[in-house]
Formats: sequence, structure tokens, C-alpha cells
Amino acid sequence: MKKPLIVREYDEIINLDNKKDGMIVKTLPSDTFDNLKLFIEEFNTEMHEADALDFMRVGYKRNYGDVITIRNYVGLIQMNDGTQIEVLPKLSFEGEYETIAKQVFIKMLRSLKEFSGKVFNSASLNVDRMNLYEIFISMYIQEVRHLVKTGIKSFYETKEDNLKVYKGKLKVKEQQRYNNVHKERFFVAYDEYTTNRPENRLIKSTLLKLQKLSNYIENVKEIQNLLNSFELIEPSTNFDSDFSKVTINRGNKEYETIMIWSKVFLYNRSFTTFSGSTTAIALLFPMEKIFESYVASELKKHLRDKDWSISTQDKVFYLFDEPSKFSLRPDIVITKENDETIILDTKWKILIDDERKNYGVSQADMYQMYAYAKKYESKKVFVIYPLNPEMSKYAIDGIEFRSEGISVQLLFIDLLNVDDSLKYITDKMI
Repeated sequence: MKKPLIVREYDEIINLDNKKDGMIVKTLPSDTFDNLKLFIEEFNTEMHEADALDFMRVGYKRNYGDVITIRNYVGLIQMNDGTQIEVLPKLSFEGEYETIAKQVFIKMLRSLKEFSGKVFNSASLNVDRMNLYEIFISMYIQEVRHLVKTGIKSFYETKEDNLKVYKGKLKVKEQQRYNNVHKERFFVAYDEYTTNRPENRLIKSTLLKLQKLSNYIENVKEIQNLLNSFELIEPSTNFDSDFSKVTINRGNKEYETIMIWSKVFLYNRSFTTFSGSTTAIALLFPMEKIFESYVASELKKHLRDKDWSISTQDKVFYLFDEPSKFSLRPDIVITKENDETIILDTKWKILIDDERKNYGVSQADMYQMYAYAKKYESKKVFVIYPLNPEMSKYAIDGIEFRSEGISVQLLFIDLLNVDDSLKYITDKMI
């Protein structure tokens, strides 16, 4: 497999044919570049316009020609010609960027409910030697390995067959139809205790697919070992049908994360529902959602000893009451013991230290925060951004705006030192 093209969010990619001496820019061969443009066009036709603008953009620059910018999504795109484009989050820090960015991203990703595997151990990963796809495979392997150790679930499956031995319940109509001549046979329905249930079939299909796709020898070895445990299980022949039969409950809770990842691998998609004729794999994750989930998850840990009510994606109020229109959905709403309400919203955006430009804060975002404060009768609204070196002098105190008794504060989380950042944030809530 070709070496992946590593880009950060907002990096620009141009056609290799247009690169001139002295240009420091990411490039793709002409055919691959054109295929990526086609992929973006196909995506734009499938998704709403707002989502499309948040994803990838094709622009034009003098001396560069067409320029592709990947925005707000992190993950992996693999083109049909084998080219891999690995998109890492835009972070600011010193050190080995690729390794640290992958570690931070995986840690944040696991905060999502959909991917909150309980057994995944990131310390066991050689992130400097694996691309994101191999890391996802390793996460899946660890979950399946844990399932095998605790025991693959079996169930009673009702079968119908024409047997020489009587068991179960005789099917009278079928017996008369098939066995008028063969009196020695019995057409029966019976229950058989088997591991060949939909969840296990889907896991086997996923392992077989990943065995072919993985190029990391340790992953391949682990998959081969796991397949031995699924030897008596048939691979799924109809993914849609088998997924429709899977119901996660108390009896098979350990399958929950595995089924989500199975769907990711078998359908080649993550949160995104698009696919393209030019791509073999498109596993892309919205950083806005991941950052929101990560902040909420870590904040709950810091506030667990306080008797405060915390809700996420609250849907109590609308901007207008008559009729109820334009739902307000702050990321985090905290209600303290004295019934004081605090609003927190997260924004995956890099701010700038320029007061004249409002630090890069969107005016629409501030209107939104003011609306939250009014509707929730809150005097404190916090907007949380990822910290970058340019804003490091605001890491402790943040930036505050006041009006009519309402305080809107811009606060920052250092993704390499989350605990200290959250300590400063929670101190402001007390």
C-alpha cells in the first residue's frame, strides 16, 4: 500500500502538476487529485449544503490552481487507486506531531457514546507505526478479544429439517407433503443451541474483511488468532438483515461497541453516510461533535463529587415560544444546588490574539450565547475552545464579556493537559 498523505485540518492540497519550486504545500498526483474533487462533488450532492461547506472545499488560488481544503473532519480517505489521505486534527504543540495528534484524537474519540469501548488500551498501540485505519482495527481487535475471553454468546435457534430421527415438534403439513412415501423420516421443528447468531456472523465477516485489508503484521496475527474462536460460525451473507436482528440488551451488552465498529468496517463509513465511486474507504469523524463529547465527558469526571445536575444537548427551550420554533441546544447545562444555571458551549475553532477582530470569535456564536443566557435565566455562560500557543496568556483567566448582568467567558482547554484546564474552568463555576 502507498504511504499515506498526512494532512492537518485546513491544510491545502494541490495538483502535483501545479507545484513550482519553493512551494511548501501538500500535493496529489493529477488523477488522484481529480478523483478527490469528484468525491467532494458527490458528497455535496448527498449532504445538506451546510454540512458540505463544513467538510471539504474546492477553491482556486493564483499560481496554485484548484485547491482542496479539508475542514472540521478527521479520519481516513482511501481512494480506489490505493492512495490514502490521513487527516489529523489541527493542534498546536511542540514535539512529534503525527504521534501526539493521533493519541489525542483517539482519546477524544473514545468519549463518544458510539465508540466508548471499555477495554481499549491506547498504551498498547504503536501509533508512530500505524495509520488511523490500523489503529481503528486494533481497537476493534481488543474489543473482540475481550468478548472471546468472557465467552461468545450462544442462543437457541429454531430450525426445520427432514430428519431420520424424531426431535422437537412434528410439522404435520410438511410431514404429509414430503414423507408420504418416506415413512422413516420426520419433518420437524426443533431448537438448537448455537453460537451462529447474527452478532457473531457479523463479527466473523468483519474479521475476514480486516484480515485482507490490514498491512500491520501484529493486527493480522491477532485477527488470525481470533478467527480460530469463530471457526464454527458462518460469516454473514446479508449485512442489512443481520444488523436488523441485533438488539443490544443486558444479556449481550458486551456486543454494543463491537457492533458499531463492525458497521463502520463493513459499510466503510463512520458518522458520515456518504460514499463515492472514487473512494474505497471514507472514515471521517466531525471534530466539533468529538470535542463537545470529550469536554462533557471530562467535565463530568471533575464534577462527580458535586451534587450538581448536568445535561448535554439540552432541548428544553425554543428561541420563540409562540409557535415553538428554533430549538436552543446548548452543549452542556449545569444546575447547581442553589438552582443557579450555568451554560457551557464548545467550539472546535482556533482563536487569535487580536481584540480588533474579536479574537476570531463568530458574531453569530455570541448572539447564540446571549440567547442561551436569556432563555435559561443564566448569569454565566462559558464558551470553551481548544488552547493554542497564541492564546496561552488567556489559559487561566480566559476572556470575559459582560452585558445586563450576563457574563460570557471564553475559556480554553489544553488538550495535552486537560485536567489542569478543567480545574481552572470548574473553579470559575463555584
